[in-house]
Amino acid sequence: MSQSAVLDQMLNVTLPDGNVKTVTTGSTGHDVAMAIGPRLAEVALAVKIDGVVQDLMEPLTRDAKIEIITMKSPEALELIRHDAAHVMAEAVQALYPGTQVTIGPSIEDGFYYDFARAEPFTPEDFDKIEAKMRELIAAKKPFVRSVVPRDEAIKTFDKKGEAFKVELIQDLPVDMSISLYSQGDWFDLCRGPHMRTTGDVGNAFKLMKVAGAYWRGDSTKPMLQRIYATAWRDKKELDAYLLRLEEAEKRDHRKLGKQLGLFHMQDDAVGGVFWHDKGYTLWRTLENFIRAKLQAADYIEVKTPQLYDKKLWEASGHWAKFKEGMFIFDDEEKKTLSLKPMNCPAHVQIFNQGLKSYRDLPIRMAEFGCCHRNEPSGALHGIMRVRQFTQDDAHIFCTEDQIFDETKMFCDMLISAYKELGFENILVKLSTRPEQRFGTEENWDKAEKLLGDATNAAGLEFEIQPGEGAFYGPKLEFQLIDAIGRAWQCGTLQLDYVLPERLDANYIAEDSSKQRPVMLHRAMFGSLERFLGILIENYAGAFPVWLAPVQVVVANIITDDTDYAEKVTESLKAASVRVEKDFRSEKINYKVREHSLQKIPYIIAVGAREAEQNTVSVRTFGSDKQEVMSLDAFLAKVTVEAKAP
Repeated sequence: MSQSAVLDQMLNVTLPDGNVKTVTTGSTGHDVAMAIGPRLAEVALAVKIDGVVQDLMEPLTRDAKIEIITMKSPEALELIRHDAAHVMAEAVQALYPGTQVTIGPSIEDGFYYDFARAEPFTPEDFDKIEAKMRELIAAKKPFVRSVVPRDEAIKTFDKKGEAFKVELIQDLPVDMSISLYSQGDWFDLCRGPHMRTTGDVGNAFKLMKVAGAYWRGDSTKPMLQRIYATAWRDKKELDAYLLRLEEAEKRDHRKLGKQLGLFHMQDDAVGGVFWHDKGYTLWRTLENFIRAKLQAADYIEVKTPQLYDKKLWEASGHWAKFKEGMFIFDDEEKKTLSLKPMNCPAHVQIFNQGLKSYRDLPIRMAEFGCCHRNEPSGALHGIMRVRQFTQDDAHIFCTEDQIFDETKMFCDMLISAYKELGFENILVKLSTRPEQRFGTEENWDKAEKLLGDATNAAGLEFEIQPGEGAFYGPKLEFQLIDAIGRAWQCGTLQLDYVLPERLDANYIAEDSSKQRPVMLHRAMFGSLERFLGILIENYAGAFPVWLAPVQVVVANIITDDTDYAEKVTESLKAASVRVEKDFRSEKINYKVREHSLQKIPYIIAVGAREAEQNTVSVRTFGSDKQEVMSLDAFLAKVTVEAKAP
C-alpha cells in the first residue's frame, strides 16, 4: 500500500487541552482513550465528538474535537439517569409481565418511565423494583446499539406486544432507520447514547413516586402510570439530594402559607390566591420595597386596564402567539375581548399619547400589572404558578445609544435588590438570536454586544445561551440560588425592536425625523406571587425583621396587669413597628411556644419587674435564651431592623 493510501486512513483528533492525536479511520472513543492512557480507558463512559455525546464505541469517520466522558464529567449524570430508566423498564417488565413501556427520559434530578398496566403501581412496589434493578446492574450487561429498517422495527415491537412503541415508530418518516439498544435479551427503542454496561449506572438511585400521565400529554389518549426516580453518581450525592428534598418539604410555601396564616387557595377560584392580612402585609412590604427602588431610578408608575379588544392583541402579534393562553369572551356588542396576559402593549399605548422628543428619552414606565393566563390546571402549583398574577413590570423606551446605560442600571438595581433580600448567589444568562427571528444581522450583532458589554460593566459574569433569545431580540435572564441550593428564574431584560414598529411608536429625533424607540422589557422579580413563594421557602417562613408580617409580639406575664404591656405596645406602634399583643389568660411559656411556631422575630414578655424597671424581656426567634434590656434600647434596635433596606 502506498504512503498516501495509509495517510488517507488516518484522522486527527483534537483533545480538550489542544493536543492532537492521529488515529485510524474507524477508531472508537475507547481507542482514543486507550491512546491517551490505560487508566482513562478504564473509566471512560462515553465520548463527546464535536460537542455531541455519543457511545464510547462510536467509530470515528472524520477529523474531530474529542472529549472522553468519565464519571467526573458534567454529562455523566444525564447518562446515568438515561441508562437507569432502561434498567427500571426492564425490571418492571420482568416483575410484571404484560406491562407495556412507552417513554422514559432523564429529567432534572432524575428520570421517569411511563408504563401501560391495568393494575396500579403503588409505593409498596418500589422495594421489589429497586431490588430487581440492582440485580440487573450487578450483571453488567453491555448496552448494544443496532440499526434496523422502520418496517422491521414495527414488526419487532408489534410481536412483542408494545403498541405504544409501534405508534411512535409509525409516526417517523417512512425511509428512516430505527436505532434499538439492547441489554442482554431486553431491548428498547432509543436514539442513545448510553454508557458501556448496566453496571455503570451504580446503586445511587431511588424510586420516588408514581403518578398518572396521559399518553403523549393528550387527555383524549390512554392514562399511563409514571414512575419517577432519582439517580446520582454515588451515595453521598444521593443522600445530599434526599436531604435537600426533606428540607424543601419543610419549606413548602403551601404548608407554611396555611401555618402562618398568609394565604389560602380554593376550588371556587382555581389559580387565584386569597391573601390574608398577614400575607398581604408581606405583599405590600415587598411591593413598597420595589417601588422605592423604582422611584430612586426615575421610573414613572402607571395603571392600565384589564380588558382589551382583540384588535390590540392582533396588532401587537400576541393574538397569534398567545391566544390559547388568554381568557376570551364576547361582550353584548359582539366585540371579542380578553383579559390581558401581559402589560407591554398597554404601555406602548401610554407612550403613544402625545408627541415624544429624543429629549424625553429614556422613559421608564412601571406597573404592578395584574395579568391573567389560562394555565392548564395540572400545571398550577400553589402561588408559584397561578392564573391571576401581578408582575413588577416595566418598559424602558429609549434610543439605541441608551441601551448600554439602561441595561447596566437595571443590572445594578436588580443585583442590589436580590442581595438586600438575602440572595447572594445570582446566575446571569444571555440568550442570543434564535433560528427564526426578525431584524437584520447587524442589529442582532449590535444588540447582543450591547447587552453583554453592559452586563460586564455591571461586574456580572454570564453564560451564553445560544438560540434562546426572543424572536425580536436578545435577553438577559437572572437566576437566584436559594438557601438550599435551588435555582429560580426570576428577573429578565428583553430587548425589543419589533413591538414599537407593530404599534407605531415613535419619537422626534434631534434632526426632526421620526424614529422608532427601542423597548426594554424588564422585571426584577417577575410574578410577585411566585417571588413571594420563593421568599417563603427561602426563609422557611422565618423572615428578616423588615419583611416579617408581624415583627414583635408583646405578651403579659400576669393576666390582670396589662398597663405596662399596653405602653410597650403603643411605643412600638409609634415607631412604625408591626406589633401584636397577647394578653390572654395563658401561661407565658404557652404564649412563647405558640408565637415561636408563627416564627415571630421578637417575643417580648413583660410583668411587674419589667414595669418597675422600664425594661423588656426579649426572646429572639431561633434562640432559647432571653435577654433583658431597657425599653428604649429595644426600641432603638427594632426600629432600625424594621425598616426596609
